[in-house]
Amino acid sequence: MKFLHISDLHLGKRVYEFSMIDDQKYILDSIIGIIVSEKPEAVIIAGDIYDKAVPSAEAVELFDNFITELSAFDCSIFIISGNHDSGERLNYGSRIMSKRRIYISGSFDGNLKKEVISDKWGDVHIYMMPFLKPSMVRHYFKNHEILTYEDAIRAILENEKINGDNRNILIAHQFVTGSGIIPETCDSEMVNVGGVDNVDVSLFDSFDYVALGHLHGPQKMARDTIRYSGSILKYSFSEVHQKKSATIIEMGSKQDINIRTIPLKSRKDLREIKGPIKELLKPEVYNIGDKEDYLSVILTDEESIMDPIGKLRLVYPNIMRLEFENSKSRKRESEVNLSTNEISEKSPIELFENFYTEQNGIKMSNDQRELIGSIMEKIMGGGA
Repeated sequence: MKFLHISDLHLGKRVYEFSMIDDQKYILDSIIGIIVSEKPEAVIIAGDIYDKAVPSAEAVELFDNFITELSAFDCSIFIISGNHDSGERLNYGSRIMSKRRIYISGSFDGNLKKEVISDKWGDVHIYMMPFLKPSMVRHYFKNHEILTYEDAIRAILENEKINGDNRNILIAHQFVTGSGIIPETCDSEMVNVGGVDNVDVSLFDSFDYVALGHLHGPQKMARDTIRYSGSILKYSFSEVHQKKSATIIEMGSKQDINIRTIPLKSRKDLREIKGPIKELLKPEVYNIGDKEDYLSVILTDEESIMDPIGKLRLVYPNIMRLEFENSKSRKRESEVNLSTNEISEKSPIELFENFYTEQNGIKMSNDQRELIGSIMEKIMGGGA
């Protein structure tokens, strides 16, 4: 049985105020082309269908068109919600769509949604786990102490009593770590500080393949068969070196699983260029890549430049970000670092006084200071 695994579509996303809709339509058309060529029996979309809980009309229309095209193929489609999605909105019409073999798990009702599909080797049990927080799970497992994400996932899987003798696939959208190994992350992902959202990979021992979403870089966790497929496009400049792909899983008997990836080539790349402005405007430099790409430009000129973005956009029309890297910027950075050290030595009321003075050009009065101090006491439960 052959599966196609993708995730993190983020339809409707804007990157530095550039709409990615046309790029997303292009890459979804490419994925349709892969399905035509590979003829998978199932397509897995592991969360973050949309970039926002309330997606734009054009994002909804794009996904509707994509699902409509998918439904014309002889394959089953499995979709879960991610942390960017509204599970309730994604669930809309799911019972009707299941009759067309489009299975959606947008929100959690106490049990994992499970579907069974078959081939000559027998049944494959597919479990669908939408993005979950501990607060979403506690209500259903009142006899368990659920404080962390890992507690929540453990309670759910223990309740399901997964039969390890079956061929089992799990679709999930969580931050999975393994044996102390932290996966590659990027700026566009929401990962909590301190690792409170970590889920240990050992919880998935009963599954032959775990189709993960959430992290944008394609990667395995602990074993080849626990994988993040990665996002379908680059959505931040921290992803410039990532190679986007769709994952193909071919499953025979329980121990016979082959995995490969198919590159996804975007309409416009997201990349970074760096140097003096005169150098970047030379034909031998700008002809190295596609001038239409989405760019982060780092200028290293020491002297001031009149309208640098205007000059650059005559050659590179899709500049998303412009930064300077020179002795002046390094000095500013050291000043920021110095003020950061000073911040740790100041009380909350002193920090607010500094902020007020910077914003208004005058110092706070004693009455204002007393008012802010009383508010901070109520908020923080102690003296300011």
